[in-house]
Amino acid sequence: MKVNDLGEPHLPTLEQMQQWTHVLGRAQQLMLEQAAGAVGRTLPFDADAVARIQTSFADEGLALWQRFLDSGGMLRDRPEPPPPGSPAAAKDRRFADPAWSNHPFYDLIRQSYLLLSDYLLKLTDTVDGDDPKQKAKLRFATNGMIDALAPSNFAFTNPAVVERTLQSGGENLVKGLQNMLADLEKGQLTHTDGSSFEVGRNVAATPGKVIKETPLYQLIHYTPTTDRVLETPLLIFPPWINRFYILDLSPEKSFVKWALDQGISVFLLSWKSADASMKDLQWDDYILRGQVDAIDAVRDLLKVPAVHTIGYCVAGTTLAATLALLAARGQADKVASATFFTAQVDFSEAGDLGLFIDDDQMKLLDQLSSGGFLDGRYMAATFNLLRGRDLIWNYVVNNYLLGQDYPPFDLLYWNGDTTNLPARWHKDYLTQLYRDNLLVAPDALSIDGTPLDLRKIETPAYIQAGREDHIAPPQSVWKLTQHLSGPVRFVLAGSGHIAGVINPPSAGKYQFWTSEEPQATLDDFMDHSRETKGSWWPDWRDWIAALGDSTVPVKGARQPGKGALKAIEDAPGRYVKTR
Repeated sequence: MKVNDLGEPHLPTLEQMQQWTHVLGRAQQLMLEQAAGAVGRTLPFDADAVARIQTSFADEGLALWQRFLDSGGMLRDRPEPPPPGSPAAAKDRRFADPAWSNHPFYDLIRQSYLLLSDYLLKLTDTVDGDDPKQKAKLRFATNGMIDALAPSNFAFTNPAVVERTLQSGGENLVKGLQNMLADLEKGQLTHTDGSSFEVGRNVAATPGKVIKETPLYQLIHYTPTTDRVLETPLLIFPPWINRFYILDLSPEKSFVKWALDQGISVFLLSWKSADASMKDLQWDDYILRGQVDAIDAVRDLLKVPAVHTIGYCVAGTTLAATLALLAARGQADKVASATFFTAQVDFSEAGDLGLFIDDDQMKLLDQLSSGGFLDGRYMAATFNLLRGRDLIWNYVVNNYLLGQDYPPFDLLYWNGDTTNLPARWHKDYLTQLYRDNLLVAPDALSIDGTPLDLRKIETPAYIQAGREDHIAPPQSVWKLTQHLSGPVRFVLAGSGHIAGVINPPSAGKYQFWTSEEPQATLDDFMDHSRETKGSWWPDWRDWIAALGDSTVPVKGARQPGKGALKAIEDAPGRYVKTR
């Protein structure tokens, strides 16, 4: 900031302020045009709404400049805060460093960015048209661009980075460059210190045996931790989009270990990461040669009529199809209960992930899957984009700009341990379910010649959703309750797709909501639900117990490898370690 001969600040003239306003306006237009190009559309705006938003933005911008000038500009001791309710007063953890509010330069940048972000997002909502998906695409693209251009993402407009650079003599930027080059070499953003974890040692370490192996999966039977167990065993189907050990992280977070301690016989499928040999696999394979095959294997091993089942995410979607298949074939009694972790069957409100499914994306998917499978790193990048602020830019700042050491975090280690997906299955899943929503249309899909109708499912179901889930939004998971004909218990857990599920009682975190009376909509459920602090896991255990079951001693086939299915190797097995 220039000063005059008396040492007073030389403040911008009205013409200079108008020039800056004009520059901001041009920048806004360029950003919006870029976002429009990302969705392949011209933008038919609601002119009246645009005028109102532009007037509001201009008023807010002039008010910001007036606060800046009235408090002394760059020479002020402490910036004047914006009034409550102004977009410039929005709370944003990216600007948590006190310098963003206390230093005139950074405060002006922060408030200007918040005003511009609010303006652009409001402007996207004024686009006319009958296609809500196109409007959602535009908003998603705009949000992504706004997040990428945040001043916190750049070294010289982030006060914490500037301070660290001065303190370290620039060593943070050198270390950050090393981190960035290492990530470019492996083709994946690093979130945690991978050297702190080893599969089978401190993650996926619950004792057990692999007792069956097929070209599609390994079946793990875990070692009981109680003298007696429920007669009906539990068979867990984790998603094959990720490694199974999200349910068996460190011992204090492991759902598998907790279930064992509740006196339950636990079996789990470890899916094989796809390679070229699996290029022709379809959804039918994961149902018939995956879930149904494993259900029969456990029933035969323990000589029991049925199993309890859990399906997580895509494996929950598949579990619903499996139940419909069994019901259609008169074999529904093979499954005593079905628990769904953040699973969708009706994809009409499937959230932002559905925005990635169009003809252009399918062509790109074909190119990326030319070897018969999709490299899991591409899927991981897609999921990261859904929460770019938290899963991309946060790590760009910490790892590349601040040069911080990677923290050891088992959940993030799992998140980066990607699996490959069979190309044919993946494309069919995206088109038939996400795009065309065929699973909820009776008889629209068939498995091995048997039409599927979810309405025939009478199996007792426990449906869990995450209130902040960005992959399977709660309103989408809720729809599962509307398609089943048996008794249903719906539970809404605090947090999202992962932390909402992996929330052991010992952690004392989050909360969950339940309603003892059936509700017609998710809004009705929230209006009539009861909030309970902590984990929903005990609620699930009580629900299983209420179904009625005797206990049996742990002997014979109840011990891994002691029955007809002999131990092949120790858990977690080799499939989960194959890269």
